[in-house]
Amino acid sequence: MVATMKAAVFVEPGRIELVEKPIPDVGPNDALVRITTTTICGTDVHILKGEYPVAPGLTVGHEPVGVIEKLGSAVTGYAEGQRVIAGAICPNFSSYAAQDGVPSQDGSYLIPSGRCGCHGYKATAGWRFGNLIDGTQAEYVRVPDAQANLAPIPDDLTDEQVLMCPDIMSTGFKGAENANIRLGDTVVVFAQGPIGLCATAGARLLGATTIIAVDGNEHRLGISRRLGADVTLDFRDCDVVSEVMRLTGGRGADSAIEALGTQTTFEQALRCLKPGGTLSSLGVYSQDLKIPLDAFAAGLGDHRIRTALCPGGKERMRRLMNVIAAERLDLGVLVTHHYKLDDIVAAYDLFARQRDGVLKIAVKPA
Repeated sequence: MVATMKAAVFVEPGRIELVEKPIPDVGPNDALVRITTTTICGTDVHILKGEYPVAPGLTVGHEPVGVIEKLGSAVTGYAEGQRVIAGAICPNFSSYAAQDGVPSQDGSYLIPSGRCGCHGYKATAGWRFGNLIDGTQAEYVRVPDAQANLAPIPDDLTDEQVLMCPDIMSTGFKGAENANIRLGDTVVVFAQGPIGLCATAGARLLGATTIIAVDGNEHRLGISRRLGADVTLDFRDCDVVSEVMRLTGGRGADSAIEALGTQTTFEQALRCLKPGGTLSSLGVYSQDLKIPLDAFAAGLGDHRIRTALCPGGKERMRRLMNVIAAERLDLGVLVTHHYKLDDIVAAYDLFARQRDGVLKIAVKPA
């Protein structure tokens, strides 16, 4: 008899359901991880709504915290029973894309099936969990290329403390890193959801001295102040672009981080920039973007627009957990709700409708 597990799967737009699936086996380079805590991401909501396509029957979720249940024969330096996380992005770090500095865009594992072209470059393909292979909202998950992607959790850190590392913290920090922040910079961060909040925290850690956080939710703006924002703007109460220009004496922000994924926030981020400034885009866009000619200075403003997909790998995870362990940042404040895996459908309803001040939900199989 095949052993089974509970897993949340995408059925069709508007439907994610909890079903029984076989517990995955592992190949020589894989690890089987028993999930102790995972969570729901805004990208999962895009999947639920049909705005980001995945195959029906795929287990969703991409933020694993757990315990090694079984190791592939080629995986060394780890032990069964060890607490680990894995990045939401789990590339093959020996691939061309990884060695070219863009491991998140590694689709080399798709070449044998004919789903990826020359040398294995494919946009977003490094994101496997809940995208191209079964994900983490389940009792177990298979971690591919485990040698490079598993990161041991320090003994004194809880699941909730490291839960943001696989995606939210890594993505938000990447937004700050891509913003070319220098000591003394002014940075404006659009949207203070979990990723935007991490971008705000990352901007402070990188040396920005004036961080302007923009949102329409006073609770989130309050948390952004705790994580590093110097000024908070409620877009319902002011013209954000005019206020940023006033705060900077008409100069404009050195950098803008867009963490929502809408035409409005993207355009406002561009309009807030000084000539030569950087727009760091983290949004998942569900329709075409238009770049206004005046804000773009007809292409002559020395603006830089940088996009990113969450970095993964054990070294990235180790560094992020170091930030937590050194008490430079406490992201436990982002975990506002706890649900059992059995109640994952209700958790999705809460998260997708943004009720009850939800930021992140800790989902536990047991």
